[in-house]
Amino acid sequence: MADKKNILITGGAGFIGSHVVRLFVRKYPQYRVLNLDSLTYAGNLENLHDVEHEPNYKFIKGNILDLELLNSIFSEYPVQGVIHLAAESHVDRSIHNPDEFAMTNIIGTIRLLKAAHSAWHGKMNGKMFYHISTDEVYGSINDGYFTEETPIDPRSPYSASKASSDHFVQAFGNSYGLPTLISRCSNNYGPYQFPEKLIPLMINNMVHSKPLPVYGKGENVRDWLFVEDHASAIDAIFHKGKAGEVFNIGGNNEWKNIDLIKLLCTIVDQKLGREEGTAMKLITYVTDRPGHDLRYAIDASKVISETGWRPETDFAQGLEKTVSWYLSNQDWLSHVTSGEYLKYYDKMYVNR
Repeated sequence: MADKKNILITGGAGFIGSHVVRLFVRKYPQYRVLNLDSLTYAGNLENLHDVEHEPNYKFIKGNILDLELLNSIFSEYPVQGVIHLAAESHVDRSIHNPDEFAMTNIIGTIRLLKAAHSAWHGKMNGKMFYHISTDEVYGSINDGYFTEETPIDPRSPYSASKASSDHFVQAFGNSYGLPTLISRCSNNYGPYQFPEKLIPLMINNMVHSKPLPVYGKGENVRDWLFVEDHASAIDAIFHKGKAGEVFNIGGNNEWKNIDLIKLLCTIVDQKLGREEGTAMKLITYVTDRPGHDLRYAIDASKVISETGWRPETDFAQGLEKTVSWYLSNQDWLSHVTSGEYLKYYDKMYVNR
């Protein structure tokens, strides 16, 4: 496969990463897709069973902190493009363990940048380092929408670590001429999301009649995007984005957390054949977390105008599809919730 274009996707066994890997493997048979993942609690090769035997797919187990490994990957294949998704990504965990987020999200990104720069030095043409960030780096917004020019204002250790990694990516572009792209997306939902996140957490707890923890009054607002739409946006930006640019990705789909949870309750009760209102009785209001941003809202006009991408999944249909997937994949849920997750979240939420 020496003639294949090698694309390195970090964090490809995670939620968003697995959807990106699947899309690239199937859509671009002329690419060899290298999936580098350390398989921490949120990385799961079960997410990629349907493509693991494809001839243009290769899994590499390893950590982005391992610079020797990174250099060997760039040397052996060699890599023409990087799509960097590997990250610690949960706000609550970052509050309890900020050091881990700084190491993975900041130092890990720097080491990946160093490996790319070392391999591509003097031959940057046709190369691209694409860093996947988050809208959380902007902080909270009361009115209007985040644009690519909105000042960075992170409020949690997680968003601070992502904001820092964004700056390092841009610094490598400015200092060393590394061709880079950054995108910042709103909240994703869909199949294979680890159940520490809001939607799968609520679905899983409803199935098992466990409390549904709602921070504060549940009035925090988020913009939601189906994960397959995010993957298609990443595809569009990687192939059409101009080096040095930043793109916001959003669904123009704002929901208060409490309204979203109540909608989920209705959908799950219907699909399980339960009496309407059964899941609603599980809603439990808990003390708000520190630095909880009130509202995120994305202006995605730039990515739409410059790449032609736009979200395709209707929210009601996407949510119903997501609920159906989790209800039909209880084995997957039981595997990923069998250890650390249950101990961590039972302690954090249920016993408050």
